Amino acid sequence: MAAATSPCSRAGHDVQLPHVAIFPFMARGHTVPMTHLACLLRRRGLATVTFFTTPGNAPFVRRELDDDVAVVELPFPEYVVPDAAECVEALDSLFSLPEFVEAVSVLRPRLEASLAAARPRVGLLVADAFLHWAHASAAALGVPTVAFFGVNMFSTVMRDVILRDNPAAVLMADGGGGGEAATFSVPEFPHVHLTLADIPVPFNHPSPEGPIVEFNAKLGKAIADSKGLIVNTLHAMEGHYVEHWNRHHRVGPKAWPVGPLCLALPQPRSPCHGPGTGAAKPSWLQWLDEKAAAGRAVLYVALGTAMAIPDAQLREVADGLEAAGVDFLWAVRPSDADLGAGFEERVEGRGMVVREWVDQWRILQHGCVKGFLSHCGWNSAVESVSAGVPLAAWPMGAEQPINAMLVVDELRVGVRVPATAGHGLVGSEVIAHAAREMMMMMMMMAGEEKGGAGGEVVRNVATLAAKAREAVAEGGSSWKALKEMITTLCRPAE
Repeated sequence: MAAATSPCSRAGHDVQLPHVAIFPFMARGHTVPMTHLACLLRRRGLATVTFFTTPGNAPFVRRELDDDVAVVELPFPEYVVPDAAECVEALDSLFSLPEFVEAVSVLRPRLEASLAAARPRVGLLVADAFLHWAHASAAALGVPTVAFFGVNMFSTVMRDVILRDNPAAVLMADGGGGGEAATFSVPEFPHVHLTLADIPVPFNHPSPEGPIVEFNAKLGKAIADSKGLIVNTLHAMEGHYVEHWNRHHRVGPKAWPVGPLCLALPQPRSPCHGPGTGAAKPSWLQWLDEKAAAGRAVLYVALGTAMAIPDAQLREVADGLEAAGVDFLWAVRPSDADLGAGFEERVEGRGMVVREWVDQWRILQHGCVKGFLSHCGWNSAVESVSAGVPLAAWPMGAEQPINAMLVVDELRVGVRVPATAGHGLVGSEVIAHAAREMMMMMMMMAGEEKGGAGGEVVRNVATLAAKAREAVAEGGSSWKALKEMITTLCRPAE
């Protein structure tokens, strides 16, 4: 087992701080906010931190972490998971996710050995809820845990409703068939209306079954058995749902809204690029700088890293962006290569396609990026709001339709890309319309247009971005919540 020296040995004053260990699920969307949390704990002097990962993910993790966060690598047995498949992004389909989750449970003995050997003793383990077995391991060693569930509070509450009330069965009862117009009104929140399209597979069936149902039950137990639930949100954004959860789970895990975690980091995020750093500025950043210098507004497009998009749909997106006439930066999965013959050549100069991992938070903070066409994963949504960038929400699956409800219907910081009945292809004309709608908002943000249908969205996202900065600043709601969580739950260093 490869391990870094404990951070507690590096500075005498750290010895009295509690020791927090952090263990993310092997997906970059899960890992990034937990690296932000680790850096925040260190920079505020709340704890010494050890970060668990695997060898295949370690280079990425180390790039995201400050130097004073210790990294411990937990290698997979060679016969279980090859290096190329140590993260979700290497999977062919999310339908194999439960199998991958179970496969990584072979790390359990190595985690337990590392927790038992840690000095000073670990006072709190922050473990991804997907790693349900990690919570049981820590409990057996007397280490309290908090669950990190990388979604918002709204979707967490709706998950409880879906499991409790089985709205799919209600919608499809009495021959209703659950058509597009059929909705389920959430009892506690009657303004929230769920359709079958909003409910994740397989819970959109009256009798859900299969590996995802079994995995979901284990995930729920991990949250229920933990001492708390960390949520990458802020009270001004979701206080109503945080308070509901904490009332409903009076004897269960308390929700701690400590975000947006991305805002807790200084600008720019590492790796730094520029004169004297010894690192080349990435091509996408150079391109954005050129657009800013030319006074151009850019639409950022990213549809997720964990879910492959059919080539036919990618080509519709490409055609729509081309027809819209907007300047755009489009980050695609390396495997999402077929965007149509000659597309990149035709849009050269006003459009750029990037087939590598990009620092999305840095992109959204760039002065020329004024809109985001997004799959509405929670990291993307909360980063966009934190940067004051309105969204065009185009959910692809999982909890993303519920995220879109929060973004569009509740917070009113985005617009919705209309879905196609039966989950068919969304046509290029729909994409073009959404891109042009975002362009109008970008012009409003630049002061070139006033009012209009998008005016409310532009104002709301600016207001919420300011509240997010207040939340993570000293004395803000998220600042206080993180300190209170460590003080309340973390066992003192021994």
